[in-house]
Amino acid sequence: MANKESGADQVARLSFMLNGERVDISFASYKTLLEVLREDLRHTGTKHGCELGECGACAVLVDGKPVLSCLLLALECEGSNVVTVEGLRVEGALHPLQEAFADLGAAQCGYCTPAMLLTAKALLDQNPSPSRAQIQEALSGNLCRCTGYLQIFEAVESAVMRIAPEKVQNE
Repeated sequence: MANKESGADQVARLSFMLNGERVDISFASYKTLLEVLREDLRHTGTKHGCELGECGACAVLVDGKPVLSCLLLALECEGSNVVTVEGLRVEGALHPLQEAFADLGAAQCGYCTPAMLLTAKALLDQNPSPSRAQIQEALSGNLCRCTGYLQIFEAVESAVMRIAPEKVQNE
């Protein structure tokens, strides 16, 4: 349960799901989700970028939707389900998106990659067969300074093909 203690050093308490596991944590009440993830929980896959919500490097999934963790107070995540890049693995194996990014060289320096992966996952969870234009639109808030985006778009398209056989088997 999120709450604040009185006094000069306001401490917040928060309980939420992080990558499928319950987390109960105390932290300074002014911290953003990005700060709590990186500094308090040591989930450093979520990247610190601009702190203005302009670059998208800090994107995580909150209740299945991409959210800029630099703009969200951690207190706002009480009871939420948060997924970071560390939580993408499926039964100990890389997620098909991670495999496609690696196979197609979509990572380059890798700084934007965690947010790209999570944003793409949210897209594919909502639309399992997006068009190139839909992929471009979904990833438009995530800036990459290395690749020019073509390899990233191709990796998402490749992941669609890798995920499709799994969905057919489950139906």
